[in-house]
Amino acid sequence: MKYSVVIPVYKNEASIPRLIDALVSMNRDLNGHMEAVLVVDGSPDRSFELLREAIATVDFPVQLLAHSRNFGSFPAIRTGLAAARGEFYGVMAADLQEPPELLVQFFTALSADECDVVIGTRIARNDPLMSRIASSMFWQLYRKLVVHEMPEGGVDVFGCNRVFRDQLLKLEESRSSLIALIFWLGFRRKLCGYERQLRQEGVSAWTFRKKVDYMLDSVFAFTDYPIRLLIRLGAFGSLVSILLGILILIARISGAITVPGYAATMLVVLVLGGLNLLGLGLVGTYAWRAYENSKQRPLAVVSMWLKNTGDADV
Repeated sequence: MKYSVVIPVYKNEASIPRLIDALVSMNRDLNGHMEAVLVVDGSPDRSFELLREAIATVDFPVQLLAHSRNFGSFPAIRTGLAAARGEFYGVMAADLQEPPELLVQFFTALSADECDVVIGTRIARNDPLMSRIASSMFWQLYRKLVVHEMPEGGVDVFGCNRVFRDQLLKLEESRSSLIALIFWLGFRRKLCGYERQLRQEGVSAWTFRKKVDYMLDSVFAFTDYPIRLLIRLGAFGSLVSILLGILILIARISGAITVPGYAATMLVVLVLGGLNLLGLGLVGTYAWRAYENSKQRPLAVVSMWLKNTGDADV
């Protein structure tokens, strides 16, 4: 087996017949060198039973795994990557909104050694208007706060070689973002544009609440932007409070403020308010650095290692 296709499955029983047909066609395009790794992520429907029946009828290797409960699509992808036995790996969704032909492009680029990881980027999508607006806002914030190299259309599918897969699986972090880790690792990267297809069966399990949780996980695991924002606000607030404090003090001395205790109260509130924000930012900086060390990410990742033993005759 040369190619491994990893597919997380959750509430996809209606699309399973089309999924199996797509995998059969993909295996034919890849000259029969493909295996499929299906990970049922605690799906409450009949996805596992239907897949168990379907894989008995195909003529290519299939691994069917089931999580004990719903852990999320990214843990399911990690499970599939760990179980896969091929040389190159591609991840696709079970709802087939990403065209299966895209993975053939991934494997072609990886086999030609054009890159270590290839990423599918949406250049268009046939989703409802509100879904497109929400997705656009989500990925714009993602690019702004988390991964500046993130394509405008976002990322849902990717492929990689074995070196990249092994490094990715070493990063065992909970409440993190697999997509952000892909960009954090670096390596040689290639982007492949595609048009996202309209969902034909069922309703997406990628709810608004899950998108918000995903954004928070991505922000808190990959950037200290909120802490730096606190420091900036604290420093700016302290400066403004000092200037306003001087004005209030001058007004009190000149007799413009006659209310007893007003000047002292305002001075205390303004100065301490700015210092509180600044102090929270400074304490948060130390907490962030301790958190960074607790994740135990490597300080550097080697993508290629060439050696010359010096024994060759010249």
